[in-house]
Amino acid sequence: MEIILENIGRRFNQDWIFKGIDYQFIRNKSYAILGANGSGKSTLLQIIISSLSPSRGHILYQNENKEIDVDHFFSYVSLAAPYVELVEEFTLTELIDFHFSFKKLATGLDTQGVIDLLELQQAANKEIRYFSSGMKQRTKLALACCADTPTLFLDEPTSNLDTKGIAWYHQLVERFGANRLLVICSNQLHEYEFCNFHLQMETYK
Repeated sequence: MEIILENIGRRFNQDWIFKGIDYQFIRNKSYAILGANGSGKSTLLQIIISSLSPSRGHILYQNENKEIDVDHFFSYVSLAAPYVELVEEFTLTELIDFHFSFKKLATGLDTQGVIDLLELQQAANKEIRYFSSGMKQRTKLALACCADTPTLFLDEPTSNLDTKGIAWYHQLVERFGANRLLVICSNQLHEYEFCNFHLQMETYK
């Protein structure tokens, strides 16, 4: 899997958030998109996964040397981000089953395996709306990481996680981030310190 950015830029009204990004993301590598709050990290991520169009430039998606149509790229993507909403009327079990009716589970996992991974066995039949913010964040991360997709995108992955949750995040990424194209948006070192490459948003102002 490769994602190639060619002269990517995005503006709101007449103000450029960023411009002139030429970059290549390659499978089996990990990337950190870095910058201060408001620097455009999340906007760039949404452009990369084709949920937002660039104001300038072109993106090429390739898998095994075959070009992927932008309208089909969503099936290659797993995403966890603060702006991704969970269906709060579902129980945890129902949410996992629903999510993986659209995405294939990683090899060796089933619904109970995901619940065990989350360490939320006592909450299996609890509605998501009664979860704490930390429990919801762990659920978002597990749904993304446990999907069998060649790309994994994580935006501010340790939001609402305590020290124990951050350690759990590191174990999760170590287990499920390998052999994928991993992209993390962050401004906190503990979220991305293991990444191979860094893309600094300030470079493209």
